[in-house]
Amino acid sequence: MNRRRSNIEIIADMLRVGENGAGKTQIMYSANMSYAQIQTYLGFLLSHGFVNKVHVGNPAVTYRVTEKGGQLLKNIEGIMEILEFQNGNGA
Repeated sequence: MNRRRSNIEIIADMLRVGENGAGKTQIMYSANMSYAQIQTYLGFLLSHGFVNKVHVGNPAVTYRVTEKGGQLLKNIEGIMEILEFQNGNGA
């Protein structure tokens, strides 16, 4: 059954990709997002301190999950696990 991902699931996917550092294109493809989505969500994650922008060359930019972002990912995964367990089959 195909269903749309929630905002929280999209954010978790992005944070997983960025744990070891990733470029915008890598995040976009790995998290299965459109360009408009990556712009919106990356802006949110940056502005709230969940991800840092790291310059690794010119003009190469990598996005890396912060400690705060890692904690957010851990919390999201914990909540998703509880919800799937409660639901019995994962919604």
